[in-house]
Amino acid sequence: MTQEKGNLSINSENFLPIIKKWLYTDKDIFIRELVSNGCDAVTKLKKLSSMGEADITEDEKFEINVTLDEQQKTLTITDNGIGMTADEIKKYINQIAFSGATDFLQKFQEKAEEDNEIIGHFGLGFYSAFMVADKVEIDTLSYQKDAEAAKWICTGGIDYEMEQGTKTERGTSITLYLGEDGKEFLEESTLYNALKKYCSFMPVPIFIHIEKEEEQEEMIEQDTEENSNVIHLSPEEAKKIAEEKKQQEQEPKPLNETNPLWQRQPKDCTDEDYKTFYHQVFMDMNDPLFWIHLNMDYPFRLKGILYFPKLVQQMDITDGEIKLYSNQVYIADNIKEVVPEFLLLLKGVMDCPDLPLNVSRSALQNDGYAQKMSNYITKKVADKLNQLFKNEREQYESFWDNISIFIKFGCMKEEKLYDKIKDSLLLKTTDGVYETVSEYLEKNKEKHENKIFFVSDENQQAQYIRLFKEQGLEAAILSSPIDKPFVSFLEYKNAGVKIQRIDADISDTLQQKEQEKDEETQKAEQTQNEELQNLFRGILNSETLKVKAEPLKAEQVSGMIVLTEESRRMLEMKEAYGENEQMKMLFATATPDETLVLNSNNKLVKLICKWKQNADKKEDLELICRQVYDLALMSHKTLSSEEMTAFIDRSNLLLEKLACLKD
Repeated sequence: MTQEKGNLSINSENFLPIIKKWLYTDKDIFIRELVSNGCDAVTKLKKLSSMGEADITEDEKFEINVTLDEQQKTLTITDNGIGMTADEIKKYINQIAFSGATDFLQKFQEKAEEDNEIIGHFGLGFYSAFMVADKVEIDTLSYQKDAEAAKWICTGGIDYEMEQGTKTERGTSITLYLGEDGKEFLEESTLYNALKKYCSFMPVPIFIHIEKEEEQEEMIEQDTEENSNVIHLSPEEAKKIAEEKKQQEQEPKPLNETNPLWQRQPKDCTDEDYKTFYHQVFMDMNDPLFWIHLNMDYPFRLKGILYFPKLVQQMDITDGEIKLYSNQVYIADNIKEVVPEFLLLLKGVMDCPDLPLNVSRSALQNDGYAQKMSNYITKKVADKLNQLFKNEREQYESFWDNISIFIKFGCMKEEKLYDKIKDSLLLKTTDGVYETVSEYLEKNKEKHENKIFFVSDENQQAQYIRLFKEQGLEAAILSSPIDKPFVSFLEYKNAGVKIQRIDADISDTLQQKEQEKDEETQKAEQTQNEELQNLFRGILNSETLKVKAEPLKAEQVSGMIVLTEESRRMLEMKEAYGENEQMKMLFATATPDETLVLNSNNKLVKLICKWKQNADKKEDLELICRQVYDLALMSHKTLSSEEMTAFIDRSNLLLEKLACLKD
């Protein structure tokens, strides 16, 4: 076979169905593409004017008009931008994927400013019109002197028509004859929602018009008649007043904000501006706690605002929403390649003109810019948190219960964030104060050096908390679901510091100091502990339960359950990964390493020790032992329904016995 060279060609008869079904994920995206093309047309004209290549008046108003004609089933997008000649239509429209924006930038790159505000780059956005239209018309008039209007018509196949256009003013009108796939956009509400979704912050004012001629005429006639009857005007005067009134009432307002808050300098924005913007964009009636205004020009361009929302419920952390824009054009929500994953729990907007978007502008291509942006955002968040901690600590502490979930998740996901804010991390304690890790360790070093005790359920572990407080001890409150992995992370990051739950061990300060015991006393106590362990194991039918008696300062406490921190964490992992077959095998042998610590200073425990060898007291002894165990267990974890039922029945029986003794 001989060597051959040639050019690849595109068959539009096959290509347009691909665009229609596969290029874009959402049908309504054609609104974004066509309106943003109109914005580009205006931007190009402004740039040409600034370079002396085009003449426009200083007071000229640029706008984009979106007109829906329900009777004709058409949707028209009109701009008064640069326009096109017939030759440019052939170049930019008939050559699929030939980008007019790219061609423009290359042509004028020496004169154009460095900051590129033009949106389109791939030359495919226009063809999204065929997702909803059976027929598309372009009517355009170029800015060039003595240019002639040109019209292009295509029914979505390989054939098109070109003829003399009808436009008399510079700009372009694209008319979509909506087909079966686009009939939903004949609904005013559907069209309006799509425009608000994609175009709320585009840089050119956008106006929407709904053609209802018959209805408008009827309203003017009605007003004419009312004016004539009320103030006795002539029919001509009444009609003129009615028309003026209708014009005033319908003074058009753009549906978009062309200079959104994130595009302004932070010094020009008030707290009220930030709050108002937050309420409008995210439909959240609560004020945000605080915000971070991003404003980066080098080595990449990035503007935006990140809000830390107030959590009404813990489940609100799933409602994060980071809206991504490129040159004020909405791209998507929550793109993980740019926004650090932990910040997806927040709310905010980010405008990144340098983003390496894919051809459909719906996702990112792999690019170093994305990682640089992510690092920059992480740094800005860390700087803001450190600033609040150092300069406004009281306010920072008031935020902590709301923002701690974000921060803990962020520290585990982005260790760079932890390294930057580790000295600003707070622990809320059972004394109701907020302390850093170093402050907690320093404050409690004489009582339990290099140990951090915490509670995971203040109600469940109330007895342990009370015992701690009575001895002047405090524990950190780590009770949210994210605190389970965060405890291990914090321990890993603080070498030499042991972090354990309040019921993982009996602190030395809770134990009553005893005099040194001789060998015989120690042996007697060991024997008693073995007897108590055998007694409880037999009554509770548990071969793994450990039991020991120790003197505690709080005499009213009969017993406490102690589960080692290592054992507890293993059981939590078993519970979390229980559905995974491999993890099931790993945790198959994991059993609770529980110890029942009986308070030898308690009267009930003394009674158990006295009766443990008395056969006549067997029934009562069993009742008391079960009750002591359940009382200790209730402060350790929630009883099952069966355990709670048995506890209530036993409590009633014990009360009956007590009543009989008193009778």
